[in-house]
Amino acid sequence: MIKIAPSILSADFSHLADEVKKITDAGAEYVHIDVMDGTFVPNITIGSPVVKSLRKVTDAVFDVHLMVEHPETQIEAFAEAGADIITFHVEAAKHSHRIIQQIHAAGCKAGIALNPGTSLAMIEELVGDVDMVLCMTVNPGYGGQKFIESQLDKIHMLYHNLHDLELDCDIEVDGGINAETSKLVRQAGANVLVAGSAVYGAPDIAQAIRDIRGFDIEHED
Repeated sequence: MIKIAPSILSADFSHLADEVKKITDAGAEYVHIDVMDGTFVPNITIGSPVVKSLRKVTDAVFDVHLMVEHPETQIEAFAEAGADIITFHVEAAKHSHRIIQQIHAAGCKAGIALNPGTSLAMIEELVGDVDMVLCMTVNPGYGGQKFIESQLDKIHMLYHNLHDLELDCDIEVDGGINAETSKLVRQAGANVLVAGSAVYGAPDIAQAIRDIRGFDIEHED
């Protein structure tokens, strides 16, 4: 099943609760929350107190994407604030397996993210322990970037690796996702699609979500 996870990075922060309600009312299953620290990536966004406030307005899945150094220091705060999924970057972690255990112990699903320049080999020993792998199709830190098409091969390879290992693990894709690129990543095997400006910048958010979700298609061999 394809799940849509609009990124509130593209929302109007002066009306954030209403902006979250817009996407959930329009059919989005997840709320994608980009957490940036100004060190791992250039920008600074929001912290756990904002997530805690937003938790009061929706029961939707909170998909928290930690683009931060030392992610292990943030797990408990975001879990207590209401995160359902916490994803961290393998590039930012010294002890990735320990962080996965920490996320699960906090009562959340665990995801691990890969930047465009990071090989799948970096998570070879971890995929059996995570609930989701996030493939970045832009370099993290900014919204509205152009989709990096070369990442389709990585998504395709990941899909087949997980299938061969008989692992029940979601593949999330984040970066440059719209109605056109969503078809490409779905064909490659992704099933959780993050979209920011393509959703929040659309005149009809519900239609944008439907267009990104698309129809059931066969994965590439």
